[in-house]
Amino acid sequence: MWTEENNKLYRKFQFSNFSEAFAFMTRVAIEAEKMNHHPYWSNVWNTVEIWLSTHDAGDLVTELDHTLAKRIDKLL
Repeated sequence: MWTEENNKLYRKFQFSNFSEAFAFMTRVAIEAEKMNHHPYWSNVWNTVEIWLSTHDAGDLVTELDHTLAKRIDKLL
């Protein structure tokens, strides 16, 4: 579930292993590139954390962030 924290949408994803986490990040990267809207994220072993905000809107959450979040959810 996405939450809004500090003017960013946030979600933590956990997978069985690093390969699954990295494959997920690759799929997210393709969607983000299509939208020209790139997340701030981190990956440690089987965990991927993603923060979404729109730089051009003063780093606030916009509809663009909600759209990317929905697309990310469909990749699971």
